[in-house]
Amino acid sequence: MIPSNIKALILDMDGVIWRDGAPIGDLPEIFKKIEARGLRYVFATNNGTKTPEQYVATLEKLGVRVSSEQIVTSALGTAHILSRKFPHGTKIFIVGENGTRSALEEKGFDVLSVERAQEAEIVVMGIDREVNFVKMREAALLVRRGIPFYATNPDKTFPTPRGEIPGAGAWISVIMTATGIEPIYAGKPFPFMMELSLERLGTKKEETLVVGDRLETDIAAGQAAGCPCALALSGVSTIEQAHTWSPKIDIIADDLASLIG
Repeated sequence: MIPSNIKALILDMDGVIWRDGAPIGDLPEIFKKIEARGLRYVFATNNGTKTPEQYVATLEKLGVRVSSEQIVTSALGTAHILSRKFPHGTKIFIVGENGTRSALEEKGFDVLSVERAQEAEIVVMGIDREVNFVKMREAALLVRRGIPFYATNPDKTFPTPRGEIPGAGAWISVIMTATGIEPIYAGKPFPFMMELSLERLGTKKEETLVVGDRLETDIAAGQAAGCPCALALSGVSTIEQAHTWSPKIDIIADDLASLIG
């Protein structure tokens, strides 16, 4: 099902690789076939709560061995964007978790405690499962002062075994309401993560297939970056929604296994 000109894959995780932590299909066999075809691949996820090393460990438990260089998160995308615009040592206040903090610190930024928040030269928001009023107050005050405002992704919900809970976008909307200012997003559906993925793969956009389960994030991001796209029906979006999507999706498959063949 994959066109012969395709040399690499950009794979979403939740809804493509696993669902509620459970693997979708025989992952060791699927990746054996991917590698036998000589396809390079990276994983690209809007979930920036974990570090690449944590994702590597999770994939290894499911029988898929990868390197941290093959993991691209919205937190890494944010750090990548900021490193091109701001020097090492720039002070950043984050509303986010370890994945975001780690990505920014690795790029040489000074991530501030909430006590030092008002020294910040940049505000970054992502999902934060320990969010509180003090963090949100400090972020709002900074953004209202005109401090540059960035965010990992606009996802309004975050999937859990019990259902959808508030995601990064839900908390970001609070700051947007309080300030009237929208952040610059690094995650899907914006193309920055796709561009970082292409850099790591070393392939051209027309020979790199983006595989995802959400039309409004994965497919939209792939199309924004100019890549061909494949929708896996193993996650959120349905075949009915896919048929009404514009621009037309290049490939629709039941899951990753059927896509690889």
